[in-house]
Amino acid sequence: MIQVKLVNSDTPMKFDVRIQEGNSESQHHVTLQQSTYTKLIGDHAINPENLVNAAFQFLLEREPKEAILSKFDINVIATYFPDFEKKITAYF
Repeated sequence: MIQVKLVNSDTPMKFDVRIQEGNSESQHHVTLQQSTYTKLIGDHAINPENLVNAAFQFLLEREPKEAILSKFDINVIATYFPDFEKKITAYF
């Protein structure tokens, strides 16, 4: 289960994310620039929390929760997974 909590709506937006799988969990602190948010959602009506949730779904299909950085900006995902920006809308 992925839980996303908006901590700060200023720029950059800040989120606390908790991933629970069985008896284990991981915590992550994520930032999201307004320009990145706008670019990633395109013409979809999706709020920032749902975008962050979709990003974690994308990541979890490719690596275990323990391999996800504990603190990062959403832009970093495309560094590791170049297809991120093209595929993210499939998770909305």
